[in-house]
Amino acid sequence: MSTPHNRAEKGDFAKTVLMPGDPLRAKFIAETFLENPRLVTDVRGMLGYTGTYQGRPISVMGSGMGMPSIGIYSYELYSQYGVENIIRIGSAGSYTEKAKLFDVVLAAGAYSESNYAVTQSGDADDIQKPNAELNAALKASAAAQGIPLIEGNIHSADVFYREPSDEKPAYWERLRDEKGCLAVEMESFALFHNAKVLGKRAACLLTISDSFVSPEITTPEQRQTSFTAMMKVALGADAYLEK
Repeated sequence: MSTPHNRAEKGDFAKTVLMPGDPLRAKFIAETFLENPRLVTDVRGMLGYTGTYQGRPISVMGSGMGMPSIGIYSYELYSQYGVENIIRIGSAGSYTEKAKLFDVVLAAGAYSESNYAVTQSGDADDIQKPNAELNAALKASAAAQGIPLIEGNIHSADVFYREPSDEKPAYWERLRDEKGCLAVEMESFALFHNAKVLGKRAACLLTISDSFVSPEITTPEQRQTSFTAMMKVALGADAYLEK
């Protein structure tokens, strides 16, 4: 039972899937944390693995960059492969001094200017929400491991390279002050919407990789392999979910 974007068979994915944007981050997680990981899909280089973590089946698969990409992969995982929980684990740019480099952010909502939700289902809400039970499991996992989380809204953007403007305040300052957005990424709005439409659960953890209020920035190698606190929180959440 493959799809145009996934060669896995039914039953190859666990009920809970971690989704980093970078497929090489998925490979790193599988090889570093999972017991007996096996590659279940590699169509278009979007690597997906299934193994166990502390005795529980867990899958990890790349989502690619942007809402159209995660929109396709998450929809198929939910609708074709019986996946119940998807936890996005990604990088983000901070909009505030409260979220510093390598801090872990738990999304309470994803604001976007995107037309993804209204096009997909007619949903005009500009803030899509994660699943409360999945967020609670992530908070429990973080507390058990002593890993602090910063919780708040995030901005899911369609455009990475935005043309400069002299408007004051800047767009990101308005989103921070008016929408409560702590940071920016590019996928969670679509993921949360797909989960809502299909009656599934979704959440998002982000590690701050750069900042709009500070010159600090992480390297590509750090983004691929050094966001381990976020990974451990996501991997441990399944133990706190009601089945």
